[in-house]
Amino acid sequence: MKPRLFTIAILATTVLSLTAAAQEPQVTLSPFAGNVGNAVWTLAIFVIVVVVLGKFAWGPVLSLLQQREEFIHRSLSEAKRDRDEAEARLKEYGAKLQSAQREAFAILEEARRDAERLREELRGRAKTEAENLIKNAERQVQLETARALQQIRQEAVDLSVQIASKVLQRNISKEDNEKLIADALKQMESSARSN
Repeated sequence: MKPRLFTIAILATTVLSLTAAAQEPQVTLSPFAGNVGNAVWTLAIFVIVVVVLGKFAWGPVLSLLQQREEFIHRSLSEAKRDRDEAEARLKEYGAKLQSAQREAFAILEEARRDAERLREELRGRAKTEAENLIKNAERQVQLETARALQQIRQEAVDLSVQIASKVLQRNISKEDNEKLIADALKQMESSARSN
């Protein structure tokens, strides 16, 4: 409908120009000045060109323009959809990243607590073992001391018996008594060294 109105407007303008030119007696240089036959043929050719272009060229050009417009709208909507999807994925990945960071922090904290607990447990075990070693060493010292005292007592008894038997076998002077005591002490020292 618009091409027809456009064509009618052009024809009306041309006709008005021709009638105005025919009424003016002046000779001016104008594209419409001249022969009426030329003007009619020019107008006819123009109308034929407009009709042919309108019928054969205008439709395909408009359809190409409409296709281009549809393509642009489709591209824009796809771009908007892709952008929205990308933003959604970005938010999703950001949330996953934050979740992973929180989880990693929790794992690190748990590992620190476990390490601290293990350190305290090992410290307690080491302290208990040290106390047990000290107690065992003290018991061992007490046992060895008791054994040594028992051995000394036994040797003292044995020496006393030997001295008494020697005394009974002979009459002892003061010098002999000192000599016996010195011999007994030497025997005790040598037996203590050998053990």
